[in-house]
Amino acid sequence: MEIFPGIEGFLLGASLIVAIGAQNAFVLRQGLKGEHVFWSAAFCAASDLALIAAGVFGLGALVREASWFLLFMTWGGAAFLCWYGVGAAFRAFRTGGLEGDAAGPPLSLGAVTASLAAFTFLNPHVYLDTVLLLGGLGARHPPAERPWFAAGAGIASIVWFFGLAYGARLVAPWFRKPFTWRLLDAFIAVVMLVLAGSLVASGLSGGGRG
Repeated sequence: MEIFPGIEGFLLGASLIVAIGAQNAFVLRQGLKGEHVFWSAAFCAASDLALIAAGVFGLGALVREASWFLLFMTWGGAAFLCWYGVGAAFRAFRTGGLEGDAAGPPLSLGAVTASLAAFTFLNPHVYLDTVLLLGGLGARHPPAERPWFAAGAGIASIVWFFGLAYGARLVAPWFRKPFTWRLLDAFIAVVMLVLAGSLVASGLSGGGRG
């Protein structure tokens, strides 16, 4: 029995989105701090929608052929993740709880947007997962079914990012303890630096996935 394209898109999109990554870690942190929560979730979801639509409706082949583009994203993304990871490592050694220094100084909307844009568009895996993989799978469907597939994948992104951003408040009481914030920032530092290392390895090997 064939799966409805919208459901297929939702399940495939969720399987790719629900993973530990730089973008998710940043959204979680904004949710815990209660700063620009809606905008953080909306930006990530809208970016995914745009990239998924681009892949499903034919731009995946262009990205696949532009090897220089993925190479630029690889090294640029590695540099940004390394910078952010080092900053998180320094925060992990500070004291304070959710209402103190460990939560970090408030970020302006512009700073949050710039960070989200970097986490999203300087990660070559975003293009490989959304534009190439999801786009390629969606393109297998007849033209009339492709919008349903793209919509399903987009809904998965919306559910995940808004759930992550607003669900963070459920665990906020734990983050009033300095130790918990230190653990989160240490975890974020490890995630960012490991991802940066994987991007460097991918760049040195000449292409990585895809």
